[in-house]
Amino acid sequence: MTNLQLFYDPPGVLRLTVDNEKSYPKVAIYQSSPLRRPGQYLSLLDGKSEEIALVPSLDALTPESRRIAQQELARRYLTAKILALTSVRQEFGVTYWHVVTDKGERDFVVQNLSESCLWLSEAHLLIIDADSNRFEIVDRGALDSVSQHLLDSVL
Repeated sequence: MTNLQLFYDPPGVLRLTVDNEKSYPKVAIYQSSPLRRPGQYLSLLDGKSEEIALVPSLDALTPESRRIAQQELARRYLTAKILALTSVRQEFGVTYWHVVTDKGERDFVVQNLSESCLWLSEAHLLIIDADSNRFEIVDRGALDSVSQHLLDSVL
């Protein structure tokens, strides 16, 4: 595999050097399947969103590049875990949620439930709001009965 070196220069701007020969001044990292295969099949894209390299696993990177890649992935795929639903209501096809997450109470809006709610298993649900924030119900059965009832009322 080629030698990939990820680094920040200036601070906060991700860059990439390939084989100490070619440098990319602006890079983004995406995963093909961030919830089912975390840390695998990473796509490194340049500033024009063209793929530079496909990395099979974080383990293929040097320790420093792996640390930076993990930071970038954590930022890109930030997901709040829903612990309880306080209220859910629908108006004209838009769903308004008030939930308690592992990061505190949150209000969010979902435009289209059929496109924005993805069942990852029979009990595991991913919800993407109108601002592309991700909310996760890891185990539907672990929710309290009020939360389960509210969830059932909209799904």
